[in-house]
Amino acid sequence: MYLKHLTGLNYRNLRECDLLFSPKFNCFLGSNGMGKTNVLDAIYYLSFTKSHLNAVDSQLIHHDEEFFMLQGEYELAGQDEVISVAVKRRAKKQFKRNKKDYQRMSDHIGLIPAVLISPSDQYLIDEGSDERRRFMDVVISQYDKPYLMSLMRYNQALQSRNTLLKQDDMLDVAMLEIYEMQMAAEAEYIYARRKEFIEGFTPVFEQFYGAIAGNAEHVELHYKSHSEQGDLAPLLAECRVRDHAIGYTTRGSHKDDLEMLLDGYPIKRTGSQGQNKTYLVALKLAQYVYLKRVTRQMPLLLLDDIFDRLDAQRVKNIVDLVASDEFGQVFITDTNRNHTDQLMAQVDSEVKIFNVENGNVVLI
Repeated sequence: MYLKHLTGLNYRNLRECDLLFSPKFNCFLGSNGMGKTNVLDAIYYLSFTKSHLNAVDSQLIHHDEEFFMLQGEYELAGQDEVISVAVKRRAKKQFKRNKKDYQRMSDHIGLIPAVLISPSDQYLIDEGSDERRRFMDVVISQYDKPYLMSLMRYNQALQSRNTLLKQDDMLDVAMLEIYEMQMAAEAEYIYARRKEFIEGFTPVFEQFYGAIAGNAEHVELHYKSHSEQGDLAPLLAECRVRDHAIGYTTRGSHKDDLEMLLDGYPIKRTGSQGQNKTYLVALKLAQYVYLKRVTRQMPLLLLDDIFDRLDAQRVKNIVDLVASDEFGQVFITDTNRNHTDQLMAQVDSEVKIFNVENGNVVLI
């Protein structure tokens, strides 16, 4: 699977683009703020029905314009596929596959699998458990549709329980029991799928970290969940009074976490900038390979400014990895033409290099 052709109008600072891509390497060069990341974000949008950079669609429309449009032409399992989106101010988003509207945006997730590696991935290490759960959810949802539905139902029940907890009145125990039973039922499935994912994913991640770092350090991932204790319903019932006092639910799948260790210690406390970057790149490359194995498709790989803070050997190791047959189409942003030329000189694949300046993207 690969993206052959991307067209767009008024997407962030990309006023107009019409780009034909290499099935292997596509590099976007330019100074910071010129629009390189916006090209990758447009590709990301067509995979996930939303931007990685901004959750509000109307804010993606170029200044003073009334709409943005994106269209991607793909080769998918030997067939041509056209995915398009149009967003107008004060109007419903139109997202289409081969000119037919989707009934639900969630129906599209997984059709065009993609993996993005960007500077914002640092949040996986620095921020709270929300980011790490989102990482698991994004991966699993691309190959397990029932998981995405279960997650949505769980979150609806959680929201309803929290609404009751925020009320100053006496607890409505009967209604709480209904929501807690719903949460517990979905939590069982969510826990099983997350546990299964981490068990299969961790060896792949460890292998990639070792390949990039030269086996200089040892890494681990540990999945933590209240569901390890069994049925969630009794745990929710046990903490009702406390939850009512603070106004939200303190146990459940929405509190799961992924412990990230480097040489036996939390990487958040002990990792250098280079080790953190290596950890995150290894996570995402492992995500790519895991998705490829379970979906039997080659996801798109989007590398946004990933070589900063890495020594030359680790950069070379990453390029060697993604140039292999294990990986398919790759999109890379960089600020240095000489650096890009040196990296691409070591690969034996078709390379297209684009210059990006003030939102204008031109093949070099």
